[in-house]
Amino acid sequence: MIDIHSHILPGVDDGAETLEEAIQIAKAAVEEGITTIIATPHHQNGKYINGKQSILESVETLNTLLQNETIPLTILPGQETRIHGDLLNELEADVILPLNHTNYVFIELPSGHVPRYTEQMLFDIQLKGFTPIIVHPERNSEFIENPDLLYKFVSKGALTQITSSSITGHFGKNIKKFTLQLVEAQLTHFLASDVHSLKNRPLRLADGYNVLNKEFGLQAEYLFKENAELLVENLTAHIMNPMRVKKKKFLGVF
Repeated sequence: MIDIHSHILPGVDDGAETLEEAIQIAKAAVEEGITTIIATPHHQNGKYINGKQSILESVETLNTLLQNETIPLTILPGQETRIHGDLLNELEADVILPLNHTNYVFIELPSGHVPRYTEQMLFDIQLKGFTPIIVHPERNSEFIENPDLLYKFVSKGALTQITSSSITGHFGKNIKKFTLQLVEAQLTHFLASDVHSLKNRPLRLADGYNVLNKEFGLQAEYLFKENAELLVENLTAHIMNPMRVKKKKFLGVF
């Protein structure tokens, strides 16, 4: 398995605090069957700034340590960039780090709303030859209230990544329900752990794929796993025709 979203790099954001903790996460990942993890520290989220060069150096250091510890896990470079007005300039200035130097770029939105300029920003990112991936849309309150907004973004070329702890129910029943609705409506394309720590925000990637298999079958599990592989290789991910999230009837009334 490949995990495309993690906070395993030590001491750079709200993920692993020490090298020792990063090693423990790495060992847990190997036990789950994960062979590759993209390190995606926060960037420009109001608290953390992790530019391209510093991430590359941290990834190299961690990979060397894992090799010395004979832990069979490869760390690839990436970044979780919060949407902000200067994002396109940073992309041009080589400050933004696409996932494993591919054309795929993580875009994080505030959890409580979707900025009005988001649609234009996603469009402009694509004009520059990149594919934006909206991370954990299932935890965004505006998408939950208005899933048609996410449908519009995906219809216009944005991809999305859901979190394993969301689909397993560890963020609550409502978020699990919405996550499953996004999969059903073909509005999401990747499953990742977004691991921060083994205690509070563990991997659960294998469990997430088990739920995906149980709810939607083996084909869905394979598709999401293959998309992670295609991403790492900078190939085109499998994209299904997006649909609007269906409003569930209650006692025959919408």
